[in-house]
Amino acid sequence: MAFSYGEGNEARTSLSEINILSKDQKLNNLLTSVISEVKHYAEEQIAHIKQDAKIGLALSSEKNIDKLLEMIVADARKMTNADAGTLYIIDKENKNLCFKILQNDTLDIRMGGTSGVKIDLPNVPLFMDGKQNHSNVSSHVAITGKIVNIPDVYEAEGFDFTGPMKYDASTGYRSKSMLVIPLRNHENDIIGVLQLLNSKNPQTGEAIAFPEEYIDETASLASQAAVALTNTQLIKDLKDLFYSFIKTIATAIDEKSPYTWGHINRVVDLSAMIAETINRSKKKQFSSINFDENELEEIRIAAWMHDVGKITTPEYIIDKSTKLQTVFDRINLLETRFNLIAQILENDYLKIKIKHSQNEKKLAMLDSELNEKLKNLENDFELIKAANIPGEILSEDDVKKIKEIAGKTYLFKNKKHPYISENELENLIVRQGSITVKERKIIENHAAVTYKILSQLPFPRKLVRVPEYASGHHEKLDGSGYPRALTKEELPLQSRIIAIADIFEALTAKDRPYKKPMNVKQALKIMNTMKKDNVIDPDIYDLFIEKKLFEKFIIKEADCKADRKLS
Repeated sequence: MAFSYGEGNEARTSLSEINILSKDQKLNNLLTSVISEVKHYAEEQIAHIKQDAKIGLALSSEKNIDKLLEMIVADARKMTNADAGTLYIIDKENKNLCFKILQNDTLDIRMGGTSGVKIDLPNVPLFMDGKQNHSNVSSHVAITGKIVNIPDVYEAEGFDFTGPMKYDASTGYRSKSMLVIPLRNHENDIIGVLQLLNSKNPQTGEAIAFPEEYIDETASLASQAAVALTNTQLIKDLKDLFYSFIKTIATAIDEKSPYTWGHINRVVDLSAMIAETINRSKKKQFSSINFDENELEEIRIAAWMHDVGKITTPEYIIDKSTKLQTVFDRINLLETRFNLIAQILENDYLKIKIKHSQNEKKLAMLDSELNEKLKNLENDFELIKAANIPGEILSEDDVKKIKEIAGKTYLFKNKKHPYISENELENLIVRQGSITVKERKIIENHAAVTYKILSQLPFPRKLVRVPEYASGHHEKLDGSGYPRALTKEELPLQSRIIAIADIFEALTAKDRPYKKPMNVKQALKIMNTMKKDNVIDPDIYDLFIEKKLFEKFIIKEADCKADRKLS
């Protein structure tokens, strides 16, 4: 077919346009592809940044060290597609690396941390024969602080991989690529080593060398992990220090008064038991109450510290087993005094009898008078001796007789002396127990001292109300308690819990030097009266009875004593 000039020229023009369009299309496709790749890369980087931020936040917020160690290994493995990972922590004292976490997906292994499975592999020494251990890759990294990236451990030189090879032989695993990174904290100290094993190709699942682009990102994670771990360990150390402080005070109390320490232990156990029962209770009164772990810990610590103020209470008052006891039982002084009075009487009568030595009738009368006075003196002392022992409530008649005895005097070295001093009388006529009104005030002051001591401690926010809860265990709902005379509306539930635990333990304790133990039935009868008199919380007491917490507590204490005897 023939074309005119014009037609051919038009045809050539159209072909040129097609070529131009074709080139533009290719360019567009290329640009689209490039833009797509850039977008995909940017999205990947954003995802990585978000993931890194998420990991960083998770690491910084985790307070459980075992969980934190697991997170470090799991996040690093996820970041590098690693099949397995191990985390070591440096034990500077023993100069070795301690296995803390071991994870392996292929072998389905989770050891250490919260797994409950103990790692049975030996620690890695940092020194051998007095020299730095560079033969083991993990100890080398811990010593030098350098990152080691090995494509294949079976072909690597310079390190001893006998351990991994033996592990492979026993499990059928094939260790290949390895990335070992030091964990540096904020002070640039190496506190551990992260060892990742067998990076996997995402498409094929084949074990490959760890790509270089993973190293900086993983090193950054290791750094964050080290700081988080150091902070968490610091928090744990501070907590341990705080508990050590509690134990130190408790030891001081124990040295001063062993029974007080036993009382504290039992009040802690019973307070925790009551609080946990309230959490489980379906009763309307407790439906809105659910103590979380921090609040339960706050109650336990408050119970631990509730009698810390007794460290300033004189020992003779705390352990006053008789009414006349101070640093010793003054009944012995009174016995010596009454023997002296008897001797003075005998001497006085002897002088009179010498004057009437020839008058047998008079002598007989004098002997009769002396014997009667000595018998009365003996009876007086027996009454004093009985009154000195706290037991049954002292009767009004006995109080009157003791006051009459105190009104008597004897002459010694031409000076009059009372049979009983004012202070001795004050103690002997205490109607119930062994403590005088003045001594009671001194003992009651321990609650105020408890608050004074504890309020000066910088408790963390979750324990900030420990001083208030601890010092309120002698408050009463009717406002007649001490040290601050708080009413029901002002007294925290936590203090009411400790109060009931404190009262029940005090009534039934078998180790008090100043009283006989009270049986449970009698103790509950007294506490029921206290409930009716608006002294203790009725809802807590009813729960205490309904759930038979008193029985569970007694059984638990009996088991604890049996364990202590066996050990």
